[in-house]
Amino acid sequence: MRVALIFLPFVVGLLGAAEKSSVIVVTGASGTEEYGQDFAKWADRWKAASKKAKATFRQVGKAKKADPKDNLRKILAKESKKSPQPLWIVLLGHGTYAGKQAKFNLNGPDLEAGELAEWLKDFERPLVIVNCASSSSPFHNSLRAKGRVVITATRSGVERNYCRLGGFLATAIGDSTADLDKDGQTSLLEAWLIAARRTAAFYEEEGRLATEHSLLDDNGDGKGTQSDWFRGLQVTSNSAEEGLLPDGLRAHQIHLVPSANERKLTAGQRAERDALELELARHRSRKTKLKDLEYYDRLEEILSKMSRIYFP
Repeated sequence: MRVALIFLPFVVGLLGAAEKSSVIVVTGASGTEEYGQDFAKWADRWKAASKKAKATFRQVGKAKKADPKDNLRKILAKESKKSPQPLWIVLLGHGTYAGKQAKFNLNGPDLEAGELAEWLKDFERPLVIVNCASSSSPFHNSLRAKGRVVITATRSGVERNYCRLGGFLATAIGDSTADLDKDGQTSLLEAWLIAARRTAAFYEEEGRLATEHSLLDDNGDGKGTQSDWFRGLQVTSNSAEEGLLPDGLRAHQIHLVPSANERKLTAGQRAERDALELELARHRSRKTKLKDLEYYDRLEEILSKMSRIYFP
């Protein structure tokens, strides 16, 4: 018994390590010293939020002598492909778009959207890809996949000006005041909505024409949805393809800094809860096509399963 008790903390530590999220922040070519200072400051905010979350944090592009593109490829190659915890990839910098090819500018060879998609094709774990660069919208089409959340700072490749979304999102992701539904944690959806609204407010207050309009895609159709299509946490104008749920539902299930109650759930419980929440959304969308008894019987079944996760 004593041997078991001695090794118990060690075993728990290993289990805790396996449960960690991974955050990779890539800082690109700055162009000017001022922009470089912004990107470094935003990366530090992600680092602080990751520390608060007890997530593994890596920054690519900080060391000037290293090849950031090759460094990112090597890091991704070593990452777990099937962890239950999300892998976050955050791109802070500038981007370009020519024809059908979008790139993220690095100090060295640029990162193409198709290249990143190739490196991520074998990942079955939850993925969050946030491209805060200009001309970033085409990344949606290349990186779209079931179970992924893809955020871009722009809604088209021709929005080429310096983007400010990255600064606002880096602040909101670890900010408890961005918790819109007051459940004790800030989801990726909540952080993005706050950041997008603060970005829009900046241009309005400065009297400038907005040159960036962020998109979020988490239903895999690669189209994305703008923040002004949301009322609260719900999409009011749904352009999703037939059979797909609207954007935002999956992003609201992902938290970089989870609440105390969220941490109490096992990875299996969270996965089951998330699947049931999405099934509940699908079922509610079919309400007008079902008879009342059929609808409410299935509704009760889903809610009962969800309650057993929290009250076994």
